Amino acid sequence: MKKNVYGRKLGRDMNERTALFKALMSSLVLQESIKTTEAKAKAIKPEIEKLVTKAKHLEKGADAVLQKSLSKEAFEKMTKEIGPRFAQRQGGYTRIVRLGERFGDNSPLVLIEWVDKMEIVPVEGIKRNDRKSAARTTQKQTKETKKPAKRVVKKAKK
Repeated sequence: MKKNVYGRKLGRDMNERTALFKALMSSLVLQESIKTTEAKAKAIKPEIEKLVTKAKHLEKGADAVLQKSLSKEAFEKMTKEIGPRFAQRQGGYTRIVRLGERFGDNSPLVLIEWVDKMEIVPVEGIKRNDRKSAARTTQKQTKETKKPAKRVVKKAKK
C-alpha cells in the first residue's frame, strides 16, 4: 500500500504520470498554450512554474532538472526564449482559462498558456447571451450610408 503520494494521481501509475506531465509541459513550452482538462492543467502548473524559475537563473544543476522534465526541443526553447522572457517577473508565469465542458464526458476543459502571450479584453456593456447578436449587427452595414446598422432593443412589459 502506497501512502502519502504527493500530487494528483489522475488514475495512472507513477511512470504513466511522469510521462504525461513531461509531454504536457513540453507541449506548453513549444506551442505556448495547450487545451487540456482542468485537473491536468492544475497538476502541471506548479511544476512548469518551478521549471521557468530554474531556467531564469540557470544555477548549477538546473539544466539537469530541466532536461529530465522536458524534451530536447522544449529544453532549448525554455533556456533560450522563455527563461529570459520572464527575467523581470517574480512568479505567476501561466494562466488557466476555462473553456467549458467536453462533449463526450462533460469533463471541464481549460486553456493553459503563458501570461505574456496575449491580453484578454472583455466586451463591456453587452450581456453574455447578446454578444453574438451584437457582433452580427455591428458587422452589417446598410447599403445606402455605409454606416454600421443600429441595434434595436425591445423592452419587456412588466
